[in-house]
Amino acid sequence: MHKYVIMGVQGCGKGTQARLLEEYLDLVHISVGDIFRWHIQNHTKLGAQVKRIVSSGNLVGDEVVEDIVRSRLEIHDWNFGFILDGFPRSVSQARFFLESYDIDAVIHIQVPDEEVRQRVLSRRLCSKCHLDYNLISHRPEKENVCDVCGGHLVTRPDDTPEALADRLRDYHTKTKPVFDLFRQKELVLNIDGTPPPEKIQTAIRHALRV
Repeated sequence: MHKYVIMGVQGCGKGTQARLLEEYLDLVHISVGDIFRWHIQNHTKLGAQVKRIVSSGNLVGDEVVEDIVRSRLEIHDWNFGFILDGFPRSVSQARFFLESYDIDAVIHIQVPDEEVRQRVLSRRLCSKCHLDYNLISHRPEKENVCDVCGGHLVTRPDDTPEALADRLRDYHTKTKPVFDLFRQKELVLNIDGTPPPEKIQTAIRHALRV
């Protein structure tokens, strides 16, 4: 069984790499961001709370995130393992996670802030099927129209220059100390996130020896 955490600042490509590793090793990809978006799209009470927080560029509180992760992992549909994306983002979350679960590695995708800005501000999301696009690397055939379902492409509400600046600041002040905790356990694998996705995936598999 493989149990991994994949980390990196928003826009580093960790979601893409998590999905590729999911397919390769038959893992369950657990994305905290996707769970939040489901609640927002389905107008749940949690969704309304999360929408207010992310629209202002802030991170959702530790207690809420920990409850969501715990509930998801308790489903136990991960027979061959899981790859957790978007958690932990604080030392408190990391301590909770290490106390609750044994993990094999923390995959850290490293991308400079300026490249992250270019990637994030170019992202688009289909309003119907929620397929991700990027105006730099994955453009739709027809401008602002999803290739798959014909839905209108929109910018995520938290993909604004102001919200991104806040997230980068939060990442550097709150999330990076998490790596110190994981390094004490010799779990962190640093991966260059600037090459094409297939080369990044090859580097990840080599580092994991899978």
